[in-house]
Amino acid sequence: MLIGDVARRSGVSARMLRHYDSLGLVRPTGRTEAGYREYSSEDIRRIFHVESLRSLGLSLHEVGRALDDPGFTPSALVDDLIRQTRERIASETELLTRLRRIGAAEPADWEDVLRTVALLQALGSESAGKRQRAALSSVEEAPVPVEALVEAALSETDPNVAGALRWALARSGDGGLALLAEGLGSPAAEVRKRAVQSIAEIPNGEATALLQDALTNSDIVVRRYAALALAARGVADAVPTLIDMIVEGANDADAADVLSALAGDPALADQIATGLVDCLAHGTIEPSARRRLTQALADIPGITASRALADLSHDEDRAVALTATYILKLRDAR
Repeated sequence: MLIGDVARRSGVSARMLRHYDSLGLVRPTGRTEAGYREYSSEDIRRIFHVESLRSLGLSLHEVGRALDDPGFTPSALVDDLIRQTRERIASETELLTRLRRIGAAEPADWEDVLRTVALLQALGSESAGKRQRAALSSVEEAPVPVEALVEAALSETDPNVAGALRWALARSGDGGLALLAEGLGSPAAEVRKRAVQSIAEIPNGEATALLQDALTNSDIVVRRYAALALAARGVADAVPTLIDMIVEGANDADAADVLSALAGDPALADQIATGLVDCLAHGTIEPSARRRLTQALADIPGITASRALADLSHDEDRAVALTATYILKLRDAR
């Protein structure tokens, strides 16, 4: 079969077949009287073998070894090809992500593109100072795609940079909330924590709804951050978690402060006082927890809290009794 026929049937160009011949990779078995290459069925079979191995990413040199060297084993080469392919995929994926983010920023000209690229590079810098400056400037200098801000916020370990990223996210609107919601379900505890902290700083109804959902999150740290943020927004659903925080001594001062703020609503004051009193009535509560609960009653207005403090002023635990007595004196002085 002449080279033109082989090219048509195999899909390998005549130029490539001549290249294979020059390398000794696939040499035609014969020649016509006119000197044209003539391929046998065995030659054509070898061409398909070459193309099959090339499809795996082997170089022509490696293909030749694979076909002609009896001692050539595929295992090491295949492992190396797997590694190279993974690296190439990772590199291409990173490039695709960068391009998508630049596109999302809707640049008006190449200056906008260059500014966005510079900010994206700064967000990934090893320097905490550069990352922080990029986060702070992302709001004014050049729009950074919210996806990039969310990714940076969920991975940032430096507290100052993390604060700047949350600030930037809060001013970027609600576009990042869906991605932050995914972060709440991350298998990594630190990512879940960063997600709820970021959501807590976004002041809109959708963020509030996410925080309310987070009250039932399996991660207790997420529930606590959500409760503190919700209480600051006047959401009563946070009360049970906040009382639990006081009992457990986890950010109990912050929990007591936001409970006090919530109790400014007369409709909630009795509900909060009743919750605190119910916990005090449990015989299994540790003495230190009873003292914290008593202290939390100090800034809860209303008859329920006052009656509870009067009863506690005679408590068997002297520290609890003295605390309740002192609080009652302050309330009377008001």
